[in-house]
Amino acid sequence: MVLSLFLPLIISSGGNSGSQSSALVIRAMALSEVTLRDWFRVFRREVMSGLTLGLILGVIGFARIAVWHEFFPTLCGQEYGYGPHWMLIGFVIFLSLVGVVLWGSLSGAMLPFILRRLGFDPAKAAAPFVATIVDVTGLVIYFVVAALVLRGTLL
Repeated sequence: MVLSLFLPLIISSGGNSGSQSSALVIRAMALSEVTLRDWFRVFRREVMSGLTLGLILGVIGFARIAVWHEFFPTLCGQEYGYGPHWMLIGFVIFLSLVGVVLWGSLSGAMLPFILRRLGFDPAKAAAPFVATIVDVTGLVIYFVVAALVLRGTLL
């Protein structure tokens, strides 16, 4: 149940990073700043920016869980904390955000190259593809990380 609380955070972070990367690459293609031959240079840059953004968001997500656990374990006599495994839940959120944002950035940046190579207009097709790919695979990343980290404790 606790994992479902963070679904919007995980999905929106991946989708936003993918959409932003896609928009930047499509703009660069339209202005002839990048060509199909530049895909690896763009890939390297997106790995660095995706990791950086993912780490920042992951730290914020972990900090949110730690602060909530420390200051709001109960409200009005009700248990609202994450219990004794709060640090593992925070670690799941941290790793998931890093993975999903990195994947979103890479998917958003590479999809316009693939579409252009196949002869399609990236500006027309990239947004729906990026949103679908990143949302679905982001959920898979999140639940796989949760299954690996929480095995034997909450799962």
